[in-house]
Amino acid sequence: MAVLDEIQASLARLAEGAGSSVVGIGQRWGVGSGIVFGAGRVLTNAHNVRGDQVTVTFGDGRTAEGSVAGHDADGDLAVIDLDTGDAPALPWATGASVSIGTPVFALANPGGRGLRVTFGFVSGIDRTFRGPRGRRITGSIEHTAPLLPGSSGGPVVDAAGQLLGINTNRLGEGFYLAIPADEALRGRVDALGRGESTTPPRLGIAIAPGHVARRLRRAVGLPEVEGLLIREVTEPSPAARAGLAQGDLIVAVAGQPVRTADDLFDALPAAGGTVELGIVRGVEERTVQVVLGESDQPDA
Repeated sequence: MAVLDEIQASLARLAEGAGSSVVGIGQRWGVGSGIVFGAGRVLTNAHNVRGDQVTVTFGDGRTAEGSVAGHDADGDLAVIDLDTGDAPALPWATGASVSIGTPVFALANPGGRGLRVTFGFVSGIDRTFRGPRGRRITGSIEHTAPLLPGSSGGPVVDAAGQLLGINTNRLGEGFYLAIPADEALRGRVDALGRGESTTPPRLGIAIAPGHVARRLRRAVGLPEVEGLLIREVTEPSPAARAGLAQGDLIVAVAGQPVRTADDLFDALPAAGGTVELGIVRGVEERTVQVVLGESDQPDA
């Protein structure tokens, strides 16, 4: 019973302390949670943000309208600028070692509908998942503290109420992923707070994986080729201006073979302003020069 009493005391203490730093994001749909991490600054997941203005609900029930100071869709992070009033900043854990079996507490305020505090354990480290635009997010903490829908953007903390991670993805069957609150994350968050949004180069296409491309080509009598199938081209976009079309198969970037979406994602930032794509259209091989630019397509 002593262990249960200690957990109960920790939950109550965190609700009273760290809970005042946890906010609700949004009001009707696409709701989430967030963290006060400094005066006038709230951190949340990018997928919780719709547009440049955000409604934030504080633990005392006060609501305020904030503006997005910085946005990183690939890293699933956003910083909101607003009057945080008396809400304290949640302290970051310094030098904390998180390993399998570490006890953790998850806090959330889904859309401002009330504070939740749950208890669990770290079940895995250095996990990888896909962000909202399909990019890999690596090094994540997997834990078992239960979370309701709308909890993403809320914190995972230790028993002292120090930030260990930011909940961002539900795995199902009682497992959850959090972006670790390490020095790299702190640097990214500080940059977003300064308005340094991340806008990686994009082609303006939606893609299908290699196994889909092979199956479709086989179905229409074309030879199977390793690559990524373009299933949609945005207008206007760099891909459209370069003449790429639905049904084209991307087989190379800058002369390097493309087998997976990660091959494409990893090659684009290093390509600079222009990238050379090797494509197959039907049975014809072509080389296309694409002048890169920003796109709102989720895949590439």
